[in-house]
Formats: sequence, C-alpha cells, structure tokens
Amino acid sequence: MNRRAFITLLGGAAMWPLTAPAQQGERMRRIGVLHNFAADDPLGQARNGVFLQALQEVGWTIGRNVQIETRWAAGNADRLRTYAADLVALAPDVILGTGNAGAAPLLQATRTVPIVFVIVPDPVGAGFVDSLARPGGNATGFTSFEYGLSAKWLELLKQVAPSVTRAGVLRDPALTSGPAQFAAIQSMAPSLGVEVSPINVRELAEIERAIAAFARNSGLIVTGSALVAVHRHRIIALAARYKMPAVYPERGYILDGGLISYGPDFLDQYRRAAGYVDRILKGEKPADLPVQAPTKYELVINLKTAKALGLAVPATVLARADEVIE
Repeated sequence: MNRRAFITLLGGAAMWPLTAPAQQGERMRRIGVLHNFAADDPLGQARNGVFLQALQEVGWTIGRNVQIETRWAAGNADRLRTYAADLVALAPDVILGTGNAGAAPLLQATRTVPIVFVIVPDPVGAGFVDSLARPGGNATGFTSFEYGLSAKWLELLKQVAPSVTRAGVLRDPALTSGPAQFAAIQSMAPSLGVEVSPINVRELAEIERAIAAFARNSGLIVTGSALVAVHRHRIIALAARYKMPAVYPERGYILDGGLISYGPDFLDQYRRAAGYVDRILKGEKPADLPVQAPTKYELVINLKTAKALGLAVPATVLARADEVIE
C-alpha cells in the first residue's frame, strides 16, 4: 500500500455510516477496542479503520447492531490500565487489544470477557493463553512474528550499509519479547562481523539520550513494542540526524521516513481480528479459536531516505522488496 492508498483508507473510514436505524428485534452488541496509539495518530487510525471496515463487511454496522467503545492510550501504561478496567466495566461482548501492552491489562481486569489480541509476539510466554492451538481461557488472537525473524533485521542492515560494524538494538526491557528479539539478533552478529548492543527504552528522554550516545558510526535496529511505535517519529528523526542506517519492524515506519523494514502486514492482522470478533459474537469461544501466526510479510524500502544517508541499496535487495518509496 502506498501513502496515497494509506490516506484514502483513512478518508474512507471517515465516510462509513456511523448510525443506521436498528432493525426490529435485532440485538445490539458491544465491542471494546483498546489502542496503544494516540487518537490522532495516522497509523493507529488506519489500523482501527481496517478493523471497522472488516466488521462492516461481515454484517456489523455501528448504530444498527453494534456499538464500538474505543479508547486511545497514547503509549501511557497507567492510561492503558485505566482504560482496560473502563472497558471491562462496560460489560462488552468482546474486546480487541493491541500488543502485550494492551492485552496484559485487559487480562488483569477480566478472565471472563472474551478478548481478541493482535501483534503479540509470545502469548504463551506472556501467560495470555495456555497454548497456540488451544488457548484455553478468555483470550485468543494473532502473534506478531517468531523471534527468529529478528535476525533478518541485522542481515538487512548489513546488506544496505556494509560498512556498519556496530549496531544498537532498541528494545523495551519490560516485555519478554525485548530480550528474546535481542538474543536472536545477537546470535547472527558474529557471522556478519557486527557488534550489537541493547538500548533499553522506557521513555522518550531515555531513547534520545541512548541513541545520541550510540550514534557514532553505528547502525540501529528498532524492535517492536508499543512504546517504540508511539515514539516512532522521534526515533526516525534521530536516526536521520545522526546519519544512522536503521531497520524497523513494519512498513508504517517507512511511510514516516524510515529507511527499511521487514515484518508482518499488521493491517492484515486487524482484518483477521475482525473475523475472530465476528465468530465470538456469533457464539464461538476464544478458548476454541487457535492463536494464528502472520500470513503476510513485507519488505519496504525508502529510497529517498537511503539517498539522504548516502546509501546505495543493492539491486538484490530492491528486487526482493514488496514496496519501494521514492
């Protein structure tokens, strides 16, 4: 999807019917949605729009047979906990939560209300489900990627910036996925001749100090987390300021000016999540719906950013790209 299509999607979301006369005898259902993004974040709005559109395609119309209660936490952990409890108190039929940051407080607030999560790297390790095949509780959903994928980010960094011998790995240490992603990257480092170091992030000021301290003649790998996604514009700007070639976990970062990304199509996860929400509203239980892995992965490259960094992206990498932004 290019930027024009991305913006068109947002515009289309704004035009969908928000109200319609209720049909006599039709039961009104309620869906809670907990987002990590700020309400005005285009990436969050695009994901939310895809979810609403997919619901509409299977027969759920806001104001006719469904109400949507949406909360935008803007990456604030306290707000996520507050909004999770708020949504649970509304006794919805099902709640959609994003990432570990959204799923964890929801599951702390309820073990009875059905929850569908998206972009969770390790729901078994996090204790959200008993197993991928048989979740066993009130939650199910979609994983973001296997940890082994993280090694691919270092490989891509070395391909687009062969002179890089040091790389900082931006991670959220509060997530089990942070150390695991770093371990996968570290395992690949010796064979590529790159020394990798973790950069722990808990708040924006810490991110800025860490990148500035590490910037000299280094590359950057940005792993997936709610905190990083919320502060992605600042991270991308810092990478540009310090001339750091950086690899990101998904295409949204590249639309915002990042260099290169490889990862799942997260918009597709929201489409598929709408399918699970639909099945739960029609009587199926989360315990019986297996957790699913991504089915679509994308390699996206921003050639304008590469030029600004003085990099010539190899033809072999360009040939594999799913999208090239010029």
